[in-house]
Amino acid sequence: MEKHVDCERILFDTQLLAERIKEVAECINKDYEGKEPLVVCTLKGALIFCSDLIRSLTCPISLDFMKVSSYGNSAVSGELHIRQGLSTNVTDRDVIIVEDIMDSGKTIYFLKSFLLREGAKSVKTVVLLDKPERRRFPLEPDYKCFEIEDEFVIGYGLDYAERYRNLPYVGILKRSIYEKE
Repeated sequence: MEKHVDCERILFDTQLLAERIKEVAECINKDYEGKEPLVVCTLKGALIFCSDLIRSLTCPISLDFMKVSSYGNSAVSGELHIRQGLSTNVTDRDVIIVEDIMDSGKTIYFLKSFLLREGAKSVKTVVLLDKPERRRFPLEPDYKCFEIEDEFVIGYGLDYAERYRNLPYVGILKRSIYEKE
């Protein structure tokens, strides 16, 4: 697999992503047997991950989307903005938040609290990437595919200034790209 010129190195290729997502989906299937959870995909970063994940789920699901952003056109996390809310009532529902990456935990902490206040029976989180070194909020993902070091990652839905989302792998962005701005 050829890497993009702005990618320092590939962390997880297409095959490894697919294998790990199926393993995590098996855990979710077991935990939600006999239930019908509402899967909430956070846009835009988790879209590709969520698509692959739900195709591996065997339990019946409902799907909704929230568009939340904590990044602008920089590498530094800023104020949280909800751009699109849910169209599904979460009262007495088991909810699974699907997120691309958990670093500070700010977005997931906010969403989990919000959904519980809205009446969700339970809220669990599944993340493609967990970056625990940057955690500032007291929570851990319920399911995670990979734990990574504190690097700026791109691909498989993850972006820098809306670029690189379409790369079929997760890679590390060269520092020269985001430090020049």
